[in-house]
Amino acid sequence: MAKVRITQTRSTIKRPDRQLRTIKALGLGRLNKFVEVEYTPQIQGMVRKVNHLVSVTEIK
Repeated sequence: MAKVRITQTRSTIKRPDRQLRTIKALGLGRLNKFVEVEYTPQIQGMVRKVNHLVSVTEIK
């Protein structure tokens, strides 16, 4: 699996609770915070749900 860096780029203020929980599950929670994770199908699905709040870059 490829490793990716997921960075939160937008705020979770006034977002549905489901999106807030997804951000927390990814290990994020504030702007410009990032996590480096394996890009598994589970992570792909989580990113797809909050793709308007995060950016994803591949790590070589």
